[in-house]
Amino acid sequence: MKQFFTQSFKIQAVEKALSRKNGTTLSQVANDLNIGDSTLNKWITKAKRHEFDDVSSNEISRVTRDKRPQDWSLEERLEIIGKCASLDDAALNEYCREMGVYPHHVQQWKLDFINGNSSKDKPVSRSELKTLRHENKVLKKEINRKDRALAETAALLVLQKKVNAIWGSDEDS
Repeated sequence: MKQFFTQSFKIQAVEKALSRKNGTTLSQVANDLNIGDSTLNKWITKAKRHEFDDVSSNEISRVTRDKRPQDWSLEERLEIIGKCASLDDAALNEYCREMGVYPHHVQQWKLDFINGNSSKDKPVSRSELKTLRHENKVLKKEINRKDRALAETAALLVLQKKVNAIWGSDEDS
């Protein structure tokens, strides 16, 4: 049986999906709302393409403007840190709500800038990338080799148990 959802429910579902915390998956959000994963993904895509009917453009642009904290560029983070520096707690909370982040994100970004932990946006050279890919390939080969050896050992143990069950072990004599 096909369910019909109101536009406002769809918008709220998309908002909840886009504002989820780091540990929450889209599947968990969909399960909480009793809708399918593909339905939620379809709604998010429609919201980003501004395809919802009977919804104000302001509401849609607010939904698609929201970004996860880890998606903010270094320049945007620095701008927010600067604006939040002179705000008291109430004003900081209000500004953060407006921008779609939490005050603890701003605090963490500030600490990252102070400690120089902003390696997210540093470009990786071609030689480093090539070296990392080669190391990754070598490690994958080693894992595959060890997986095959482990599977072979497990098979031999199973066969040994079957042989002992059929003919008895040497220790019984």
